Amino acid sequence: VQLQASGGGVVQAGGSLRLSCAATGRIFETDAMGWFRQAPGKEREFVAAVRWSDNYTYYRDSVSVRARFTISRDNAKNTVYLQLNSLEPEDTAVYYCAAGEYRRVVMSAAPYWGPGTLVTVSS
Repeated sequence: VQLQASGGGVVQAGGSLRLSCAATGRIFETDAMGWFRQAPGKEREFVAAVRWSDNYTYYRDSVSVRARFTISRDNAKNTVYLQLNSLEPEDTAVYYCAAGEYRRVVMSAAPYWGPGTLVTVSS
């Protein structure tokens, strides 16, 4: 499975971005995709995940993330999206997408990872 994330960029605080992650290859080996992020000097952290079959979504246990970010998927395009709203400088990070069995994705143990896309939020 190959993953390609896109949509990152530079945005002012309060702005929005939509990240995309397109999956190709043996997608049938996966049942979920997720988004993660790694800020400068910090460890990578889980953001959100979605299951292909029933659109079940799961988010990081963060009021801020749940209120501002939305994960969605388009099965026909084998693509998952992450809508980022009301962005804050603290959201600056490289955002990665990952795919695999659902439990492994949410536990940050997914077998397939994309190269990441940089989101920079200026104050």
